[in-house]
Amino acid sequence: MTSTTTDARRSFRFPLELQIEPRMDSPRWLAPLVSLVAVLLALVMGAVVLALVGGNPFRAYAHIAGAAFGSLGVFSDTLVKATPLIFTGTACAVAFKMKLWNIGAEGQFFMGALGASIVILAGVVSEDASRFVTLLAMAVAGALFGAAWGFIPGILKARLGVNEIITTLMLNYIAFALVNYFIFGIWSEGGFQMTRTFQRAAWFPRLSDLAEQFPIMRGLTTHAGFIFAVVVAIIAWYILFRSLWGYEIRLIGDNPRAAKYAGIKITRNTVLVLMLSGGIAGLGGMSEISGVIHRLQSSISPGYGFTGIIIAWLAKLNPLLVIPVSILFGGLILAGREIQPAGVPRLIQGIILFMLIASEVFLRYRVRLVRRTA
Repeated sequence: MTSTTTDARRSFRFPLELQIEPRMDSPRWLAPLVSLVAVLLALVMGAVVLALVGGNPFRAYAHIAGAAFGSLGVFSDTLVKATPLIFTGTACAVAFKMKLWNIGAEGQFFMGALGASIVILAGVVSEDASRFVTLLAMAVAGALFGAAWGFIPGILKARLGVNEIITTLMLNYIAFALVNYFIFGIWSEGGFQMTRTFQRAAWFPRLSDLAEQFPIMRGLTTHAGFIFAVVVAIIAWYILFRSLWGYEIRLIGDNPRAAKYAGIKITRNTVLVLMLSGGIAGLGGMSEISGVIHRLQSSISPGYGFTGIIIAWLAKLNPLLVIPVSILFGGLILAGREIQPAGVPRLIQGIILFMLIASEVFLRYRVRLVRRTA
């Protein structure tokens, strides 16, 4: 009796089995659906964490929504936080599209801020120069310094095959140290950890500057850097999806062998794409010190470059989608300052990135439950 029961248990097999097979193609709706589900699951996991630390997840999320989008004033502040994220998210999306894993957008962001500051603090333009000339010179310098910080890992990757993840990550720390050298040494104002305030011509105009003509603009902090960021994202989208160079970038990312067979110069494009990515991130640094801080200091970024990685993935490497995703994350950063424990917003960002990476399985493979055959 016991032997028969044991044999029956051993012979029992679950009638369904899990099969995973590569996808030949996937419908257009699948990628946004998978991303949406990944974000929702991340928010659920974040709610569990909030509950475990004694918070009320529903009140916390409602507070985040209200503090980021509840009025015109706070939405204006959200757009200010979203501006550098659009730059860094677009920078990461451009590089990732060619399977170049640029983890150095944070350092390139700092180098762009340094380049723009040199224009002001080293007297490259005079203090009585027009706002247009001053901002244009700062933008060019910021882009060049960021591009130079992308050139280094680009040439190492193209010529020597050095892993760009390592080089871009290590260059972040060098950029931080270099900026601190100028802040604490050469340009320190009275020994403090910051430079002197830039002249008004180096400031991006804000909506509040129009308050006399339009009283509704009073107190709105959104500056022209937001429009600049949107324009850069649109240009990056056009390059990637509407130009011949963009086709080469995407082909190299999808199939390097086919690209090489077609005569596309992978070495040159590796350097150029990382320079373009670094230049865009550098513009973000220039925009931040010109539109918000109006001086160079070591705390110009709470991690915009690293958050840009999450944004690029959530936007599926589409610069146009980077814009709304950056606004959402800008709201999370703005409202997250009022949430305790203070690390919860960063934790939610990390969970979102983890879920997005895990969800790639469903985009690359088809998962099915099928009935076992005899």
